[in-house]
Formats: sequence, structure tokens, C-alpha cells
Amino acid sequence: MPENETIVLNSMKEAGKPVRPGEVADVTGLPKDEVSKIIQALKKEGKVISPKRCFWAPAE
Repeated sequence: MPENETIVLNSMKEAGKPVRPGEVADVTGLPKDEVSKIIQALKKEGKVISPKRCFWAPAE
């Protein structure tokens, strides 16, 4: 898994609740657009889910 994917996934796990891409961007320092692309890639890999619209959480 690319480093930025690991960073995004770990920050989502640490949040302990569903988060928006902007929240992940604030915590990680990555650009929001980059975070959104990473989340979409993680979704295709089955590593994140969207429990409600515009919010994301780790699948495990």
C-alpha cells in the first residue's frame, strides 16, 4: 500500500468515528483533493466504507 494510503487509513482508524475527507486532510496535512482520491482507491480495495453520505470509516 502506498505511504499516503497508509497515512489516510491510519488517521481514519485513530478518529474512531466516520470522518469527512476534509477532516482527514486537516489531520494529515495532505491536500483535500488528494485525500478524496486516496479514499476512492481505498474504497475500491474494500478498505473503507461509507456508513453515511460524505463520511468514511475503515472497513475493519
